[in-house]
Amino acid sequence: MARIVVTGGAGFIGSNFVRHVIASTDHHITVLDKLTYAGNRASLSGLPADRVCLVVGDIADDQLVDETLASTDAVVHFAAESHNDNSLYDPGPFVHTNVVGTFTLLEAARKYGIRFHHISTDEVYGDLELEDPGRFTEITPYHPSSPYSSTKAGSDLLVRAWFRSYGVPVTISNCSNNYGPYQHVEKFIPRQITNVLRGFRPKLYGEGRNVRDWIHADDHSSAVLAILESGTMGETYLVGADGEKDNKSVVELILTLMGQPADAYDHVTDRPGHDLRYAIDSSKLREELGWRPRYGDFEQGLAATIKWYEAHQEWWAPTKDATESFYAKVGQ
Repeated sequence: MARIVVTGGAGFIGSNFVRHVIASTDHHITVLDKLTYAGNRASLSGLPADRVCLVVGDIADDQLVDETLASTDAVVHFAAESHNDNSLYDPGPFVHTNVVGTFTLLEAARKYGIRFHHISTDEVYGDLELEDPGRFTEITPYHPSSPYSSTKAGSDLLVRAWFRSYGVPVTISNCSNNYGPYQHVEKFIPRQITNVLRGFRPKLYGEGRNVRDWIHADDHSSAVLAILESGTMGETYLVGADGEKDNKSVVELILTLMGQPADAYDHVTDRPGHDLRYAIDSSKLREELGWRPRYGDFEQGLAATIKWYEAHQEWWAPTKDATESFYAKVGQ
């Protein structure tokens, strides 16, 4: 697989995947990214120009997608509108990108017989009760709760249909919450880290009891590459690193690792429809493909992430003020 198109490759998870592939293989990558607020050319800086090129455009643009995919071997589809809060305020872009965009890519993959890997989220399964010992598996029924997760569920179903109806060689991965370098400061972990670096108090939705299953972006990247290279066509793989933490514990750990009092944060109004708990059972991925996370210790991965944001303020500073201005308007 010498030529790979990575949609959303200038975004957080996509750019980490691009860097992982360049470091681990000899593949050539074409990044197809609309460069919305969540995409950043700087996230691809320093990569070899003879192996990585950027095409700026919309994945729902059928002519551009056709031209971009005509001479590739595989597509890894990260591109998505992904912020839950934004989907509540304006769901239209989520339908356009997550549903129409995925359909457009699938049609081009069908036309050219291209290997297609679709990146999805554990949020399509809804949530679990805090006291429930269970975890999501590949056969958990879908029960999305927001415009974001609903459109991601729709895109998953399209991918499955294009496999069964047209034989497009596809795989799907549903991943738990990512953290790590190059994540936009609107997201939970980088927002709290950058608040501390700016001398502001972190913000916590409600009581902070909501649980997320955290995975470092490097580990997600290695899992996706393993699925791309060795996954069974038509199959779904859940990607997780046994990183269940409630939001309150994460904020307090960030503060502690950054030398601040663990209680130096403020509570803000909880998000409407805020899912209680996500938890991933990644047994299938581990047993079938032999994948293991590098950052099995969440504290170790979080400490490395904090160091990255401390050392790369020029990357996140340009968007910090606008992000906080938006949250101030909505009381968060």
